[in-house]
Amino acid sequence: MKNIFTATLFVFSFLLLISCGSTGSGQEATAAGFSEIENQIKQRFGEKAFYTDLSISYNKSIGNIIGVTVTENPASLQLEQWSQAQDKWTQKADITIEVPAGMKAEDYMFQLNQNLNLKKLGELVEQSKAKLTKEKSIKNPKLHIASIQFPDNGDISKAEYLVILQPENGGTSFSFRYTLAGELVKMGY
Repeated sequence: MKNIFTATLFVFSFLLLISCGSTGSGQEATAAGFSEIENQIKQRFGEKAFYTDLSISYNKSIGNIIGVTVTENPASLQLEQWSQAQDKWTQKADITIEVPAGMKAEDYMFQLNQNLNLKKLGELVEQSKAKLTKEKSIKNPKLHIASIQFPDNGDISKAEYLVILQPENGGTSFSFRYTLAGELVKMGY
């Protein structure tokens, strides 16, 4: 009987530990939280994957929702659109892209690396929250959407981080656009 109790306690403790682990949907909108999300994306799609779209949105009921459009082989012109909600990845679509003659598909895509990364995006979410609290006296603003905006013309110098926040109980959305260096381009609502 003691062995059954010990085994049951072990299994319960293990399940509790797994459920409290670091998952994409439970990460905070911070540099550390987004860095962990980036690690999970890289584990899922590979360190060298190429993206045309990457966003993290927050829903109070289910947590973070991660969306990516990704390929391992840009030359194939084939991408897949995936989303993760409640820690379950689901493929949403297969996408075929066209590129102008003489151009490479990877010129219109980005990789998660030193120039574009989710840790920086998380830092900008934190910075945006502080700015909104200070300038608009909004306490506890919540993440609505954070994304990497990559231009259709492939000019990486025009890529931006976008952060959209809302008051804790909903209402007006406030948007913040930043350069890759983290400089505020525009704040709007």
